[in-house]
Amino acid sequence: MNKKLRCIVIDDEPLARGLLKSYVEQTAGLHLEGVFESAAEAVKPVMMGNIDLVFLDIHMPLLNGIEFGKMIPSQTRIIYVTAYDSFALEGFRTNALDYLLKPVSYSEFLKAVGKALEWFSMRRSYEKDHASGSPSDMITIKADYRLVQMSTDSILYIEVRKDHLIFFRSSGETVTSLMSMRDIEEVLPSDIFMRVHRSFIVNLRNVEVVDRNRIVFGQTYIPISESKKDEFLQRIGAGKR
Repeated sequence: MNKKLRCIVIDDEPLARGLLKSYVEQTAGLHLEGVFESAAEAVKPVMMGNIDLVFLDIHMPLLNGIEFGKMIPSQTRIIYVTAYDSFALEGFRTNALDYLLKPVSYSEFLKAVGKALEWFSMRRSYEKDHASGSPSDMITIKADYRLVQMSTDSILYIEVRKDHLIFFRSSGETVTSLMSMRDIEEVLPSDIFMRVHRSFIVNLRNVEVVDRNRIVFGQTYIPISESKKDEFLQRIGAGKR
């Protein structure tokens, strides 16, 4: 049987708090660990890493939801619940899986929970493969409102552009994700991928041409930072001997 997601609700409005509590309690796959009136009250259980999913209001006193979201451990995911839609993009820069507008219907709540259950299922499968020593060449990324699995070998490089990441694939396709750099670096196999510049991560297996301090992928040139140059050359077998 699949493990239930350990959830908490954080909202300073009593009615909203009660509604979310009732939704969680009647939804299969979720276990309610606590209900809090403020983010400040929830800091301890969340920072201990005991919570999988947080239903988080944004407009709250002292510590708002976006601020708290930036503090939450990377293994914990967020579903924002708020009356304001102007925070959607900023919310997805944190560990958010979805964004619900009040008043929240149960059908919309279930859709968001479905995304969360799918995310954790894929994550646990990935962790199980690596814990058992089984080879896994797949990673899971958050692209818009979807979870996308892709082969690590299909990725040429990843570019950081302001508030999002762009995955450039050998097929010529690109995938845009609002995952943070911290999130993707935790998922990528460190023996295959390297951050060669503040704006670029490359797949070392797919590096074929290096022109001076640039990696060449077709018509694209990826700069190599001076501070990363020696490490990069060593990792592709071109360092000093």
